[in-house]
Amino acid sequence: MPQGKRGILRTPAATASAGLTLEFTNTMTRRKEAFRPADPSCVTMYVCGPTVYNYAHIGNARPAVVFDVLFRLLRRVYGNVLYARNFTDVDDKINAAALARQEPIHAITARYIDAYHADMAALGVLDPVIEPRVTEHIPQIIDLISRLIAQGHGYVAEGHVLFHVPSYSSYGQLSRRNREDMIAGARVEVAPFKRDPADFVLWKPSPPELPGWDSPWGRGRPGWHIECSAMIAHHLGGPIDIHGGGQDLMFPHHENEIAQGTRARFWIHNGFVTVDGRKMSKSLGNVLLVRDLLAQAPGEAIRLALLAAHYRQPLDWSGEALARAKQNLGRLYGVLRDLKDVPAVNGTDLASPVLAAVADDLNTPAALAELLALGKRARTVSPNDAGALKGALLEAGFALGLLQQDPQMWFQTPDDRPGRLDTAGIEALVARRAAARAARDFAAADRIRAELEAEGILLEDRSGSSSWHRVG
Repeated sequence: MPQGKRGILRTPAATASAGLTLEFTNTMTRRKEAFRPADPSCVTMYVCGPTVYNYAHIGNARPAVVFDVLFRLLRRVYGNVLYARNFTDVDDKINAAALARQEPIHAITARYIDAYHADMAALGVLDPVIEPRVTEHIPQIIDLISRLIAQGHGYVAEGHVLFHVPSYSSYGQLSRRNREDMIAGARVEVAPFKRDPADFVLWKPSPPELPGWDSPWGRGRPGWHIECSAMIAHHLGGPIDIHGGGQDLMFPHHENEIAQGTRARFWIHNGFVTVDGRKMSKSLGNVLLVRDLLAQAPGEAIRLALLAAHYRQPLDWSGEALARAKQNLGRLYGVLRDLKDVPAVNGTDLASPVLAAVADDLNTPAALAELLALGKRARTVSPNDAGALKGALLEAGFALGLLQQDPQMWFQTPDDRPGRLDTAGIEALVARRAAARAARDFAAADRIRAELEAEGILLEDRSGSSSWHRVG
């Protein structure tokens, strides 16, 4: 039994939506297909997570939210879902960030893992069951590389281990690209020691100043693609039921995973995020960080805006879209506030159009339209039906990760909320922590940081000063 399945019990939630028929678009076949897991008592899903060298931007948030909706749906129908989403915590971008900031690499990755967790929590994203980190799976990676060499797929050249793409005859089946497009799209370095220009790195040497591990091929670190294959095999076995990620990962990352032996019944990819009709890029200065958007709007509104377009289609982010999401949530929370004294009763039948839309290839635009229709209906409902409509709103909302807070909280600013620090209180604690650090009382500084984090305040230390932002 693959590691991770031990001790998992089937929950009663699996019987609550037995009538739902799940259909998803499978990238491998380019068709919408009925979903049936290999083992209904434990569905397996893996989604490629972030490389932690910077804060999450809105493009990183989209797959987290999309596959959170899928996770909620699968749990509703099947009960037990073994969902893994990884952290890539060894990478050349991380090395470059550590060098530029003159910080230890582990400090970079720890900070941005914490920030990612905080940002995703603010968006209502549930924790996966497993969050494997690459640095914790080096033995499994080395073992998989050794097996690929033994099978004739890998070879050693000048301290590197490379995957020989021509050795895998089905290469390109997922992306359906021709050889020339694949070589150009992979942006691989055509090093003189490669047997074929398309060959990609499984293991590369590390100089003393970079992270490295002992291996049969010398001290080095893994290539990007091998990491996910090794972690999937270790935690989920295979074939897994669902492998997900952004459209940009289809090639070369997922194509290379398949060549390395990863198998999935469904490959599911979400579309790109643009900003005001333009691709996000540093050169355009339009990369939107989740932490900055949380200063403009509640996380729940950001989540709704991310669900407003079908996951397979491009999503164009704009201030108008975010404002519309806030307005729609205000209407729904207004209904729940009006029904605050009405006990919620089972509303599954009334919620069924929302649930059916989610089950139909995660059609969140249709689901949101049905949710808003429920809210409109609840404004004029008779007292006898109010409880069921309230229950339906809450149940349908949970399927989308919405409407789960006290309605009154929605209409309060963060500084008005009971138990929350106001700005002056936050600044006072930040100043106390700065004084503790200056006095080299690091234990006190750590306690103050923990106190701030418990209040949803994330600190960033840089160049002798500290800045903060609220994440929840």
